[in-house]
Amino acid sequence: MISNWPILSIISFLPLCGALFILLISNRDTKEVQNLNSNIKVVALWTSLMTFIISLILLLNFDYNVDGFQFVEKSDWIPEFGIVYFLGIDGISLPFILLTTFLIPICIISSWNSIQQRIKEFMICFLFLETFILGMFCSLDLVVFYIFFEAVLIPMFIIIGIWGGSNRIYAAFKFFLYTLLGSVLMLIGIVYILKTVGSSDLSVLTDFNFKFQVQFWLFLAFLFSFAVKVPMWPFHTWLPDAHVEAPTSGSVILAGILLKMGGYGFLRFSLPLFPEASLYFQPLIFSISCIAIIYTSLVAFAQTDIKKLIAYSSVAHMGFVTIGIFSFNKQGLDGAIFQMISHGLISSALFLAIGVMYERLHTRDINMFGNFATKMPKFSVFLMIFTLGSVALPGTSGFVGEILVLAGVWKASPIVMILAGSSLVLGAIYMLRFYKKIAFGDFNSANSIDVKDINFREFMLFLPLSFFIILYGFFPNLILTYFHQPNSFIIGLFN
Repeated sequence: MISNWPILSIISFLPLCGALFILLISNRDTKEVQNLNSNIKVVALWTSLMTFIISLILLLNFDYNVDGFQFVEKSDWIPEFGIVYFLGIDGISLPFILLTTFLIPICIISSWNSIQQRIKEFMICFLFLETFILGMFCSLDLVVFYIFFEAVLIPMFIIIGIWGGSNRIYAAFKFFLYTLLGSVLMLIGIVYILKTVGSSDLSVLTDFNFKFQVQFWLFLAFLFSFAVKVPMWPFHTWLPDAHVEAPTSGSVILAGILLKMGGYGFLRFSLPLFPEASLYFQPLIFSISCIAIIYTSLVAFAQTDIKKLIAYSSVAHMGFVTIGIFSFNKQGLDGAIFQMISHGLISSALFLAIGVMYERLHTRDINMFGNFATKMPKFSVFLMIFTLGSVALPGTSGFVGEILVLAGVWKASPIVMILAGSSLVLGAIYMLRFYKKIAFGDFNSANSIDVKDINFREFMLFLPLSFFIILYGFFPNLILTYFHQPNSFIIGLFN
């Protein structure tokens, strides 16, 4: 039976095996560099595709009617400190695992021609990154989670620092220091929990009743780490620089997956372990989330760099996520998780589209684009779908997540709902302006350039993303069905 397999370990460490295999490929013979690079790309792609295929086994064998964690793997790791190798998934972690295994092959294919230097190292970094992300989503031990949670920074730092833009060193160090320093307090909190409880096993920690004063400080310790990763205002300033300097595939995985790590951390640890403190800090989370939604929407409108525009819009969309999580009701929690999955698809698609535009014109200045509806009609259709998903048009996945969050937060605070709802108008303004300039504006910088429409490879990258953005807009229960049991547990903590 599949339940007896260590399938979570297989999924988590298969990319690592692929990376080690690539490491063994010699690149000393300069005469065969082109063939070697091709082999490296093929190995990386097939490794990521096999990981995706195996992850589908989880989907096919997952029973959403069963309470608790499934596909559990558990063994002692450092027993004297109560640390265990504990993996398992529920209806919250499963969609993030599938999203990760779905996006990594897309990132590798998108880098097929754009990355020309140190291809071997680049593919190794992405496979290591996949292992760390999947290990984090599967971990049910706090220490194991923290190790994977922080290990993600290393390959992402290298990807930005080596293959990024002209200001890549500054952006890479800013990304690394912000996210690392934000986790120092979390590490202190974990050490305190180990000394107090004697275990980092999530099943043990959820049964332990921390006093409110302890919850207060532990919640703050975890908050700083997760807030930087989301990123929440005012801890968001690293994100635009990281997006601008990162290569296209780096921006895709950063927006599609890494921004979800903080929200996942709130759901998996902060709310179940510190429910009283979570309720106490609800007004603070609502306040800074509303500020983020309104402020970054206005900043996005002022951007001329299209990567920065999408980066600031991501902060606004993630503000919806934190509001939904801390609404403490079914609609809000469902909407927050759905919004994270939807944003992972939409933002990834938008950054891929920006990469296509940059390859044609070698600029990200929005004023230098225009008339793509005539010059690149296929591309313009896909970009329209991605843009409408971002502005939450009914019939797209973006609408489902945002309307559920607004319905949930209405029960908690109508004022917050009104403030958060303003982003629907603001987002429509700057995103439709973005599309109008690109598709129908003056074709300033390329009047004498023969700009070609998307090729077959780019078409096959956009097609599945468009399909799922529309599919989940019309059939949201394909995702929502999996949230019922874990969300019921979280809601029960606050009733």
